[in-house]
Amino acid sequence: MEEVQAPDLPPVRLACRIAYLGDRFYGSQMQAEERTVEGEFVSACIRLGLFSDFRSARFSAAGRTDRGVHARRQIFAFSTLYPSRALSALNWQLPSDCWINGYAKTEPGFNPRYDAGSRTYRYYFGTTALDEKAMDSAARLFVGTHDFSVFSKTSERSPERTITSARVWSEPGTCIFEVTGDSFLWNMVRLMAACLRRIGQGEEGEEAVLLRLDGERLSPLSPAPPDGLILWDVDCGIPFIPLPMEGRRGEILKRIREHHAALERVIRDLDEGSR
Repeated sequence: MEEVQAPDLPPVRLACRIAYLGDRFYGSQMQAEERTVEGEFVSACIRLGLFSDFRSARFSAAGRTDRGVHARRQIFAFSTLYPSRALSALNWQLPSDCWINGYAKTEPGFNPRYDAGSRTYRYYFGTTALDEKAMDSAARLFVGTHDFSVFSKTSERSPERTITSARVWSEPGTCIFEVTGDSFLWNMVRLMAACLRRIGQGEEGEEAVLLRLDGERLSPLSPAPPDGLILWDVDCGIPFIPLPMEGRRGEILKRIREHHAALERVIRDLDEGSR
């Protein structure tokens, strides 16, 4: 029998750890006319009767991601009288490119946007033909509290941010930039990745990071493409109970991996055939 809160008890506050493939979403934040992660999630909750209005459920997210950006551990929170229904049925209502991979029952006032102590992003460059050591040395210069105006699009928010760790390393087929901080500005990580790529290609030295942090714009930076960026983790200081991936979604992800493996080989053959 479904667990329902007694009428005289307040709703349960649920934190859901969310993963999604961002290429078919117009960003994570709700928009009236576009397909977004929050929009799909809230619609699924309403269909299941978990709440009738996201405002009254105090729905909130740990942050927002741009169009095409992925997430491994985004966090959404909401209040509901039907926690068991949420945990058993939400993944079946969500589209195949978005799912819950963990949950926690939290204090009533929990808000992932304000309770997150840190956020970690990873950027995959898709190649190892870069000077990894130079990029790693330059990445470490981001650590500390700095004015990131040059590494963000225009915003009314304070441009000062604190980065607690930043590093670059290589794995088979890709070079990886990982950065952790309290919060990030619009396009900040993608602009940091674009700067590091220039350094990895030998177009700039690591002093370019220091100069930009001092406010010098040097040659203009364009944000690195969004498809290489993933919101890796959000630390709210609470333990999450893992939810296993059900078979349908696992099969879809397997087909996507096979598709990209085949496409990579086709592109290699086309490139070799043109020589």
